[in-house]
Amino acid sequence: MNDIDIEDRLAALTAAIADRTRARMLCLLMDGRAYTATELSAAVEVAASTASAHLARLQEQRLIACVKQGRYRYFRLAGQPVATALEGLMALAGVERPRVKRSTPTALQYARTCYDHMAGEVAVKLHGRLHALGWLAGDEDYRLSPAGAAALAQLGVDCSPAPSRRRFACGCLDWSERRAHLGGALGAAMLNAFIERGWIRRRLDSRELQLTAAGKNALKAHFDLTV
Repeated sequence: MNDIDIEDRLAALTAAIADRTRARMLCLLMDGRAYTATELSAAVEVAASTASAHLARLQEQRLIACVKQGRYRYFRLAGQPVATALEGLMALAGVERPRVKRSTPTALQYARTCYDHMAGEVAVKLHGRLHALGWLAGDEDYRLSPAGAAALAQLGVDCSPAPSRRRFACGCLDWSERRAHLGGALGAAMLNAFIERGWIRRRLDSRELQLTAAGKNALKAHFDLTV
């Protein structure tokens, strides 16, 4: 890339950020979550069509990425370099970033089922720890490391290959946390193991899951996770 290309690229990036509505969208996405175009349009108080045009401009400049989950499309920052650059600009601006208000009931935000695996704040944090410990690797289809397989097997988690029509392990975008929790056969196996050990209890009349005192202690002991 020559100097002219760098200058043109920088000018295009700064022009995309310079618009007030787009800047506000980027600030909202700085919490690390993913939001729909409808949510972002409401948060920045513009029409849906206007929001779509702004999001397309941000995507074009590779500042944001689109994540598809079922029939919904969510938008998030394109990666850590974008977040780092925005954080520096926000520090220079000297203002606090805005936040999108969530309407999900608190109990369901904390822990619930997503089909046959665990979702909510606890599951999202556990997903992060599995990657931080080096037990899971990969972007879309996760691989379980030997150390991870051994550790989870000791906890009674079935780490055998998934049936042919199902993914073994993958990120599943959490609709309240808007970050990934663990899906696939491994996610289901972990929920089953946690229930069998009495770390998690199901509610018969709800998708809500209850994390027991023993479960909190186990998450700290085995995953160094406090929730």
